Amino acid sequence: MNLVKLSFKNLISKPLNALLSLLLLVLSVALVTFMLQLSDQVKGNLDKNIKPVDLVVGAKGSPLQLVLSSVLHIDAPTGNIKLKDAEKLRKSRLVKTAVPVSYGDNYKGVRILGTETSYLKLYNAELATGELFSKSQQVVLGSTTAKKLQLKIGDTFLSSHGLADQSLEEHHGHPFKVVGILKPTGSVVDNLIITNLESIWDVHGHAEEEDDEHHHEEDLEVTSLLIQFSNPMAMMQLPRYINDKTNMQAALPSLEINRLVKLLGVGVQTIQLIAIANLLVSGLSIFISLLKAIRERRQELALLRTYGATATQLLWLVLLEGLFLGFIGYVIGWLIGRCGLWIISNYAQNSYGYTFNLATITKWEAILLVATLGITVVASVLASLSVFKLNVSKILSSEK
Repeated sequence: MNLVKLSFKNLISKPLNALLSLLLLVLSVALVTFMLQLSDQVKGNLDKNIKPVDLVVGAKGSPLQLVLSSVLHIDAPTGNIKLKDAEKLRKSRLVKTAVPVSYGDNYKGVRILGTETSYLKLYNAELATGELFSKSQQVVLGSTTAKKLQLKIGDTFLSSHGLADQSLEEHHGHPFKVVGILKPTGSVVDNLIITNLESIWDVHGHAEEEDDEHHHEEDLEVTSLLIQFSNPMAMMQLPRYINDKTNMQAALPSLEINRLVKLLGVGVQTIQLIAIANLLVSGLSIFISLLKAIRERRQELALLRTYGATATQLLWLVLLEGLFLGFIGYVIGWLIGRCGLWIISNYAQNSYGYTFNLATITKWEAILLVATLGITVVASVLASLSVFKLNVSKILSSEK
């Protein structure tokens, strides 16, 4: 007797009996796998982007806003700081590397970042084609930006005021020229237009004072300074000095992002708890569904006993039916969770340049599979206990 084949036929013979159990199981698995992957991959992308930067120095305001705007490029800056103040910090013995960044313009919603070529070294960004900017109004494009904007080497464009594509005002007379395109890095660099600081100063200096061809060094500003520490003690000394002794503020990206992740984690954990509760309810539903199926198939089971099937074999018959239900529910739920992650991945790729690995299977997803099958096994065993109490002669005589 082929128990596997028979149990599968029993499952599909009356699909409506198991439909509710399957839907609950699919929903819970989809939610758990989606939230597990989303939280892990978002955290991974955030960690990857903040890893090269130990400290961000900028104008007074929200430290989280400073990190989001200067490192992750997903918020408005807190303001500008004087270039001369930033240069003083660069000379500190506690600073290994300091990279100034400045922005305020965009092209079709893509931020234009003014900085130095050392910024590209932070993320190990390399040229795919062309060359790096060497003078004002030259730009290099991140790989995602080049595809999104359909720009190539030699193309020119005019920037718009602001960090989002909400203004039609352009800096006429100061076109940017594409001189290089970068290889994909999987970081924020992929989603930027990068130029030198002089380009930002020239555009805004001319926009405000058409007759002024030179910048006064005292008036030059940058948005922030990205710092790498020269030694472990710098993390304790430098932020305190900047916050207490200067008109600037210092923010530790790792600290601020961890706070953000913890805040978001509350919502993630709540959704996961709801999904786990659904999983337990689906286990109860499977128990009820199998118990009902056993009662409806009492004559069939009794006939199998007369043909030589043991009570243990009948138990396996019901158990396999439950395992089929659990495995099918997990697979469908996993696929739906991945579809949701794919949708979010496309949005994150277009908006922030983040890439998600859809093929990754975490250990928690493997644990979830074991837990799902475990719940179905328990439900199946409890439901099939009545198999041992079958009164074969009585059931067959009553059905005549």
